[in-house]
Amino acid sequence: MCGIVGYIGSKKAYPILIKGLKRLEYRGYDSAGVALISESRQLNVYKTKGKVADLESFVAQKDISGTAGIAHTRWATHGEPSSTNAHPHYSSSGRLALVHNGIIENYATIKQKLQAKGYQFKSSTDTEVLVQLIEYIQTLNGISLLAAVQLALQEVIGAYAIALLDREHPDEMIAARKSSPLVVGIGEGGEYFLASDATPIVEYTDKVVYLEDEEIAVVRRGEPLKIVNLHNVECPHEVKTVTMSLGQLEKDGYPHFMLKEIFEQPECIHDCMRGRINADEDNVVLSAVIDHKERLLAAKRFVIVACGTSWHAALIGKQLIESFCRIPVEVEYASEFRYRNPVIDPGDVVIAISQSGETADTLAAVELAKSRGAFIYGICNAVGSSIPRTTHTGSYIHVGPEIGVASTKAFTGQVTVLTMLALTLAREKRTMDEGRYLAVVKELSRIPDKMREALKQNGDIAELSKIFTYAHNFIYLGRGYNYPVALEGALKLKEISYIHAEGYPAAEMKHGPIALVDAEMPVVVIATQNGLYEKVLSNIQEIKARKGKVIALVTQGDAVISKIADVCIELPETLECLDPLITTVPLQLLAYHIAVCKGMDVDQPRNLAKSVTVE
Repeated sequence: MCGIVGYIGSKKAYPILIKGLKRLEYRGYDSAGVALISESRQLNVYKTKGKVADLESFVAQKDISGTAGIAHTRWATHGEPSSTNAHPHYSSSGRLALVHNGIIENYATIKQKLQAKGYQFKSSTDTEVLVQLIEYIQTLNGISLLAAVQLALQEVIGAYAIALLDREHPDEMIAARKSSPLVVGIGEGGEYFLASDATPIVEYTDKVVYLEDEEIAVVRRGEPLKIVNLHNVECPHEVKTVTMSLGQLEKDGYPHFMLKEIFEQPECIHDCMRGRINADEDNVVLSAVIDHKERLLAAKRFVIVACGTSWHAALIGKQLIESFCRIPVEVEYASEFRYRNPVIDPGDVVIAISQSGETADTLAAVELAKSRGAFIYGICNAVGSSIPRTTHTGSYIHVGPEIGVASTKAFTGQVTVLTMLALTLAREKRTMDEGRYLAVVKELSRIPDKMREALKQNGDIAELSKIFTYAHNFIYLGRGYNYPVALEGALKLKEISYIHAEGYPAAEMKHGPIALVDAEMPVVVIATQNGLYEKVLSNIQEIKARKGKVIALVTQGDAVISKIADVCIELPETLECLDPLITTVPLQLLAYHIAVCKGMDVDQPRNLAKSVTVE
């Protein structure tokens, strides 16, 4: 959930590390730190609570020399956010410094053992326990740092991505991972970069190696990269080329990444469909489906596992697959699925959805389903991440890096891929009328232009948001395909404005939530023209009868609800099954502008991380 950056080479390390930490700020964090082996071979560690900018201020006037270093942004797990608990952590002798993402589950037992041998601890973290353990093993056995790391990692239980410096060996860094991502970038002239993902690396090199679980990278200045496992067996590694551009990591004149990413959606969805919908707009082909057609078409049941926003996309995917393909679909929170001994058969297909491809609970759900013989289909954004490498097949959403913590373009990208998946399966299974199939494919091709039309409402939504900045609660209502959109709209508002909001199926309002409706309660209703329009109209009338404030999303030209609702946001017409790709957009803008009006940190909301890589 936090970020690691490392560098060793001929350049000054500190500027690279700080810039790298800034590239990783989107992951969420509460403190930051850096460790450098100075020109005089001192191991200097500087860390502080707060932002990377606070670290820069703290480091001013200090020795930041050196061409080898590691840096870290921490999201608190063990121990409150503080300078003491921030990473990097020293070993007792001050010889080693370590940064760590993940959780060491048996740290308390190891800590007690080390305390009994005279070790003292300054922090409340599990990470300090790990660096002390490594030094203890190295000192006790008189072995190399690599061997000590291998033995220590065999003893710990949990997840980790680590980077380690030894002041006695200034030309070497050790890195390792298990269930937490770590990338090695290969630069020119024998230089190397480490990072939690490729975003801090792309400015310097496009050549990377993705470490696998229980692999250790031995990075030595000017020498070939060496990768071994915990038992010192050398591991073959493939150098990948990263296609991410530096421009994708900049705001390009937008005040926030979130607004930029909302406005990127038409182009992103076009990129997502490119090469998958043919030029005549009458056929969709996903190669992952065609390559594994027999296995997918034989499935008696699909199970979709996901978390957060991806779970909302999964709910839409359920309706699409069941409607188009007539295959039963279950949607599971990955965090619950992995712990409740689910019934999974070898004939099942499990679809795992994750923007980052590193979500810890979703990864664990994938491993569980694989162990039961299920076929795993991954839907991810981050190329080379853990879920695509673990699943049998899958599809990337190809929307580019998403920096804002609150997901926007990844959600619509996931829904687009799920739509294409359902269409491809339906064509192969012949479960969809040809006329309907062609109508959906053609309309899906038009969605980017209709998104651009929806984005023209931005100015009006910005003005509207000022009215509702001081609301304490919101209700979001939708039916059918738009019920998950109501959930997603409420989540966006909660995430970035800290206003309590709940999404419900509109018909469920009478089963409890209507008790909350009064003159102070804004109710957002997705009321576009579809088969349930009259039902939603009745819900709006019930809200107005109780003096609720209605913000309605309606189809352009609506002459009925526009006379009843307090505010209407008009949207271009589309097919009911594609409605979420349009109705999502104004809800993203509404949440964004309310949060901006409240003065919130939109891109880095409190307590949240972009990629949840720990439980």
